[in-house]
Amino acid sequence: MNFDFTDEQQLIRDTARELLARRSPLGEDADGAALWGELCELGWPGIAVAEELGGQGLGLVELALLAEQLGYACAPTPFLGTTLAALVLSEAGSPEQCEQWLPGLASGETLGALALADAPALVPDAAPERLLVLASRETGAASLHAAGAVEPVEAIDPRRAHGRVAAEPDAGEALPGEVAGALDRAAVVVAAELVGLCRRALETTLAYVKDRRQFGVPVGSFQAVQHVAAQMLRDTEGASAATYYAAWTADAEPERLQLAAAMAKAAASDAGRFVTAAAIQLHGGIGFTWEAELHWLFKRAQVDAVHLGGAGHHRARVTQLAAADCLRAVAA
Repeated sequence: MNFDFTDEQQLIRDTARELLARRSPLGEDADGAALWGELCELGWPGIAVAEELGGQGLGLVELALLAEQLGYACAPTPFLGTTLAALVLSEAGSPEQCEQWLPGLASGETLGALALADAPALVPDAAPERLLVLASRETGAASLHAAGAVEPVEAIDPRRAHGRVAAEPDAGEALPGEVAGALDRAAVVVAAELVGLCRRALETTLAYVKDRRQFGVPVGSFQAVQHVAAQMLRDTEGASAATYYAAWTADAEPERLQLAAAMAKAAASDAGRFVTAAAIQLHGGIGFTWEAELHWLFKRAQVDAVHLGGAGHHRARVTQLAAADCLRAVAA
């Protein structure tokens, strides 16, 4: 059995990595508008939107690959929120709602965000003028809010807009479909962005500890440094494996998605916080400076880690789902 990405998926990943390395250097002065325009020309916002609605009609694995690379670059774009809004709308929206909103989201002309009504928190890519999808995992309902449903917030990550929900779910236009599956897919995409942040933090740190010398030897030769670096690698690769397994289930075995998505988001949320913080620690004094790039990764990881539910929330879901499976097995 071949567990590798297909040739097309590898091309998507490699093209994204190369383009973002050129167009999105870490730094507050990055031109997000120009980058977003280029990504829209390439059709990235609509990669998982149906072709008849202006998208490319690809799957969650392809969307996760792009999210990981955008996380690796810590790119200043509204990609995450826009694609998450499109995911929920594609699954739970009426044909009329999909025809009204999805072409704009797929082209990038319409920007969006996704928030949980039953877990209010800082919402990445949310802004007063953008489309907001407000969903509830508890009730399975969701609503559309075209404008004015968000209070802008100046957050720790200035490379991305943030807001807090200022509207009630019933104040918007209800989506008639069930949103549980779409929320699981959305959690996987956030997990993929966290994997990208972890991978950038890990690679940057390994390069630094191999080059930085203390007492005449590289600091990477110290056992204490090796132990932390090994845990960073373990957490990054574990989160990556869980995330891409969950993305695969969404396209191939959707009955496994619920548990897989909860495991992926729990692993990625924990990894995002630990790996980016450990990267700063292993860089020593320079890691705490504004000039070092690590603080961008750390800041974004803090918000992503709790978006659509933090590690504790998703571990609880894993426990509940596993217990329900055991009860069904016993009953059978």
